Amino acid sequence: MIQLDCVTKSFGTTRALDGLSLAVRPGEIFGLLGPNGAGKTTTIRLLNGLFPPDSGSLSVFGMDPQKQGSEIRARAGILTETPALYERLSAEENLLFFGNICGISQQKLVQCVFEVLDLFGLEARAKERLAGFSKGMKQRVALARALLHDPELLFLDEPTSSLDPESALQVNDLIRTISRDGGRTIFLCTHNLLEAQRLCDRVAVLDAGKILASGTPAELAAALFPGVRVEIDMEAPAPVNLAEKLAVCQGLRSIQWEGGTALMDLADHADIPGMVATLVSAGARITRVEPRPVSLEEIYFQLRKNHGGHT
Repeated sequence: MIQLDCVTKSFGTTRALDGLSLAVRPGEIFGLLGPNGAGKTTTIRLLNGLFPPDSGSLSVFGMDPQKQGSEIRARAGILTETPALYERLSAEENLLFFGNICGISQQKLVQCVFEVLDLFGLEARAKERLAGFSKGMKQRVALARALLHDPELLFLDEPTSSLDPESALQVNDLIRTISRDGGRTIFLCTHNLLEAQRLCDRVAVLDAGKILASGTPAELAAALFPGVRVEIDMEAPAPVNLAEKLAVCQGLRSIQWEGGTALMDLADHADIPGMVATLVSAGARITRVEPRPVSLEEIYFQLRKNHGGHT
């Protein structure tokens, strides 16, 4: 669906993208993660043909954005970080206006507007001016506008930026619905790591215009944090000889204590039963054993640390 190979782009003396290569598959939610200024928005603009790369190649739908940008934009929807909406117009009027710009026929436009208003739960407030809408409601209108022409591909640039937690959750639920029910490909740019973990099938971490790593969160976790992490809750007090017993346990790489919880790094899932048996034989009263997945936040900061980025 999207392919970039060794793409570079500079603005004056600032290198925005430095040898960027990535591929996005049809039907997936792909997350491009990175801090402000990493090059995420520049990537979206290049993919939509708004300006050319300095070097390298890129394609969307198998087309060159510089030569066929209008065709790509006709098949893709874009939600920018600060979408331009007309606050003196109602939600319905905004959608009708932008639908005309997109070239949707008058016969089809009214039906399209009705469908997206219904999809985003806006039908009851369709006639109200946007000036009276909350940020979350305006973002729903902007997302409805991006879907108005039924695009195959959706570019989302910081879709929950500046939203309160409840509004952000509503927008994320809508994104999941759009992807699942519509079968659309979604290219999500964000620095919200929790949001990316909840939504994305695969991610790429971008820093100073370079991709540090890409893959599924599970693949990145396995590469950066081999083994398995386990949380084990025990009733206090811990047996006095516990440290001695654990020192000879097979597969134990490290252990940290947080109150009555032991955070253990083990070599493999197969080492968990032996570890539990050792604890029980030492007199520990175990109340919970739970593997703890590596979070995308841990992956992100480990990658930045490995490449000399700020943490």
